[in-house]
Amino acid sequence: MKLNRENKLLIGLCTAAAILIAKLFSIQILDETYKLDANNNSMVYSTIYPTRGIINDRNGNILVGNKVAYDLMVTPKEVEEFDTTLLAKVLGVSPEFIHEKMQDYHKNRKRIGWQSVVMIKQMPQEIYMKFAETAYRFPGFRGQARSIREYPFNAGGNLLGYVSEVDASYLKRHPDEYKSGDYAGKTGIEAAREKELRGEKGYNIMLRDSRNKIMSRYNNGEEDKEAIPGKDITTTIDAGLQHYGQMLMNNKVGSLVAIEPSTGEILTMVSSPGIDVEMLADIGRHYGEISTDPYKPMFNRAVQAPYPPGSVFKLVNGLIGLQEGVVSTNTHYPCSMGYKFGKNKLGCHAHKSPLSFEESIMMSCNAYYCYILRDLLENKKYASIAEATDKWKEYVQSFGFGQKLGSDFPSELGGFIPDSKYYNKVYGKGGWKATTVISLSIGQGEIGCTPLHLANLCATIANRGFYYIPHIIKDSEHVAIDPKYKEKHYTMVDTTHFPKVIGGMYRAVNSGFGSGGTASIAAVEGLDICGKTGTAQNPHGHDHSVFICFAPKDNPKIAVAAYVENGGFGASYAAPIASLLTEMYLNGEISQKRKSLEQRMLEADLMDRVKVR
Repeated sequence: MKLNRENKLLIGLCTAAAILIAKLFSIQILDETYKLDANNNSMVYSTIYPTRGIINDRNGNILVGNKVAYDLMVTPKEVEEFDTTLLAKVLGVSPEFIHEKMQDYHKNRKRIGWQSVVMIKQMPQEIYMKFAETAYRFPGFRGQARSIREYPFNAGGNLLGYVSEVDASYLKRHPDEYKSGDYAGKTGIEAAREKELRGEKGYNIMLRDSRNKIMSRYNNGEEDKEAIPGKDITTTIDAGLQHYGQMLMNNKVGSLVAIEPSTGEILTMVSSPGIDVEMLADIGRHYGEISTDPYKPMFNRAVQAPYPPGSVFKLVNGLIGLQEGVVSTNTHYPCSMGYKFGKNKLGCHAHKSPLSFEESIMMSCNAYYCYILRDLLENKKYASIAEATDKWKEYVQSFGFGQKLGSDFPSELGGFIPDSKYYNKVYGKGGWKATTVISLSIGQGEIGCTPLHLANLCATIANRGFYYIPHIIKDSEHVAIDPKYKEKHYTMVDTTHFPKVIGGMYRAVNSGFGSGGTASIAAVEGLDICGKTGTAQNPHGHDHSVFICFAPKDNPKIAVAAYVENGGFGASYAAPIASLLTEMYLNGEISQKRKSLEQRMLEADLMDRVKVR
């Protein structure tokens, strides 16, 4: 039978009605979540905060743990008349404080509704116990337990970061995950691993009567949700070494970074001045003091400070020169207290002349690397200096410079490596030549990099031509790291050239005092430390002291970069500090012969040299 238009319409309406009825049945009868939402006015949700995940060091020491604290919660619509003076006495606050709080809640009653809000955060346990004994006299007020951070080991304040209450802007960015009164990691590892560390909140559902009194558990507690603890995290940090590094950098501005070359794991990352863990434990009270400190302790210099690398960058230019064939280990260049070009001169300290390639590293000759850079940029295989400069930049970037390394630590800076476009903009196309940018040869000029870049350079040389992206989280039972941290990244320089540079680094440290080696102060018997000093020019005061080293020479276990602002020559502060850190890691103690050096570094105070800007 052929259906007419009216019958078709009737069938369509019946079908739609059947679908709607089935949906309503599902929502109202089968779906318990709808019931919970519909009954919200008669229910009280009591949040159960999860225990935040523990942060451990590589050896299982707890860097960040938890302890119990109590917040005083108030549900304004449940509050009845109460003795304000008595409550103030129990809580150790003034009656005016309670009056002001209650007036504020009354003004915002529409927004707050039946929510519970925090009146007092982190009550001491003795105060909470006093309140618990008299809580029955204050309807609408209750104590709520939550875990807060504690720091058993004074290591890595900047590294660990802090946890604090979320603000309006944070809530706007995470509307479904947090509500007012929640806490979240704001900096450091706490922020970078917030998702794993925070856990998942739970709740208990209680029923109240028409007079708003709590009567019983809803559905015998079957709809309650258990809190899920946060996941524990294992870092790559060695807590003892981190603490020792902080001691060495005390009263100095700069950074100290150590990497395990065979894995890319960061053993130590010190930014000085830093944040003491005692302040992290109560960041709210200390935040104003920290944020207004002119030395900026919250600024992590290890990954955020764009320093000139100074003479340690000669190693990069030397390797590029070997790869491009403009220099060999047998190449000798003269140095007459510097490199002359036209009426100008890039100066150098006194040493033997001419020098071989290894000797140029050992004695840190400026002139030698001016010759190398000039030969690189004037290389006839390239059509122009601009093309050669861009090729040079490619080489440099393959060492990780001029870009973010991709570490799992937040707020990493990429640094800067100039190219032909940059110089064309500054000097005009064709308006510059090799000698115009000759300061690049010794790690000056426009080059900017972080101490993490320098530590990564040292690890790359230690590995004879490759690096793993530096990272601060280890694979563990609870948290797996990104596979990218296990991939080798090779430079554009053939691995056969790296031993030639290492020979010079070894001689710089181990040739003995008076031989011309610039880093003999870093020598430790039996460790075969290989290193390179740097003195980075600073127009605002004393030059910066720079040193990178790794040890042992064969099968290296640690690569270190030390950067001490206003520290002067590389051998003055950076080399002793880096070598002491290396010795402590490999030997577990400082030899008697070097105790006086250790004491001098621990007691050195360079803060008066730093011009706060």
